[in-house]
Amino acid sequence: MLELRYRGSCPGPGEAVSPPPREGEAAGGDHETESTSDKETDIDDRYGDLDSRTDSDIPEIPASSDRTPEILKKALSGLSSRWKNWWIRGILTLTMISLFFLIIYMGSFMLMLLVLGIQVKCFHEIITIGYRVYHSYDLPWFRTLSWYFLLCVNYFFYGETVADYFATFVQREEQLQFLIRYHRFISFALYLAGFCMFVLSLVKKHYRLQFYMFAWTHVTLLITVTQSHLVIQNLFEGMIWFLVPISSVICNDITAYLFGFFFGRTPLIKLSPKKTWEGFIGGFFSTVVFGFIAAYVLSKYQYFVCPVEYRSDVNSFVTECEPSELFQLQTYSLPPFLKAVLRQERVSLYPFQIHSIALSTFASLIGPFGGFFASGFKRAFKIKDFANTIPGHGGIMDRFDCQYLMATFVHVYITSFIRGPNPSKVLQQLLVLQPEQQLNIYKTLKTHLIEKGILQPTLKV
Repeated sequence: MLELRYRGSCPGPGEAVSPPPREGEAAGGDHETESTSDKETDIDDRYGDLDSRTDSDIPEIPASSDRTPEILKKALSGLSSRWKNWWIRGILTLTMISLFFLIIYMGSFMLMLLVLGIQVKCFHEIITIGYRVYHSYDLPWFRTLSWYFLLCVNYFFYGETVADYFATFVQREEQLQFLIRYHRFISFALYLAGFCMFVLSLVKKHYRLQFYMFAWTHVTLLITVTQSHLVIQNLFEGMIWFLVPISSVICNDITAYLFGFFFGRTPLIKLSPKKTWEGFIGGFFSTVVFGFIAAYVLSKYQYFVCPVEYRSDVNSFVTECEPSELFQLQTYSLPPFLKAVLRQERVSLYPFQIHSIALSTFASLIGPFGGFFASGFKRAFKIKDFANTIPGHGGIMDRFDCQYLMATFVHVYITSFIRGPNPSKVLQQLLVLQPEQQLNIYKTLKTHLIEKGILQPTLKV
């Protein structure tokens, strides 16, 4: 907690702290009583002094404790700190990758739960930093309102997902129909309640700090909740749109670290002094090659390429379909310079492999800027990591700072170059129309399909 001091000389031991004379009062005036309004003014002045602090006055956040398992500490006790950190990071990385493979095997629903869990943990880590930095101000209802807004925003986004992808299931449940029909109004009402709670919690001379934290909460929601929603949207397009981008970022992170560790000599950016050009360039080429190979392997299996759909008859998610042209082998003519290198004129590729080059290029060239942004954030608040959740790695946010930027790019890429209108959403809108409107649309669609030659005209007797 910060110690509040008035300007002027400090009191000696046992001396009472008396407020400085107010304007219009003698310096040595004798006041036996102090009105309530004077006390409130004195408190407001204290808040005003706190509110006007500069960034250099922000207290340092205590360093996170070391959570490395004792068995690892003993096994690596003879190594230098540099190699000890290398082994800890390596062992934990392999452990996390193994768990990730297990969750992939368990299916799409478990992946969605994983994304939700990561989102909540990242939100918690960023909000905790804000709470620690401004803890001395005792902001009313700050943490409670932050978590309330998290629930509101999640209710809105996940409700939109249910409406888009579970239309057939929703139609069978009358209660869900009401929630989906008025979903946006309910979401707005919930947010409005939180907004009013925030306004009612405002304290005089304390306003600016409270608005700082209000903005802190909303920026955190923008970074975590909206981006995790986009990750799930990508997942519904097919698990491959989820796995290739995420694994490309992981590959870039690992290979850039390895190239930088063994060959790094030239600093890359001041925000991250340990990042080097050698690691950045090595990570780029490694990631592009990895993404191209991973796309080839995953494109062979329906489990990865089919859109994730909910089947009400079996009450579960299914990934069965006739793969689209993106995931069917095509023959391409090679450019002249590649013909000379590969000594062949044509090559068979999955079209998705070409898209994977764009995804992995972004992951290795632009994705790291998400990490640089996070580094700048941590330097601003004098912390090494967001948390100490994973030994050798820091917090969950330290591992997923680049993933959020990647998720946005993949979503924009799909909507711009891949995906057309959403059939589930069109169906949901049709089902809420009046019977006469539905019949009119049916007749129009039937006539259109007959003209296209897709349907045969009905013979009249």
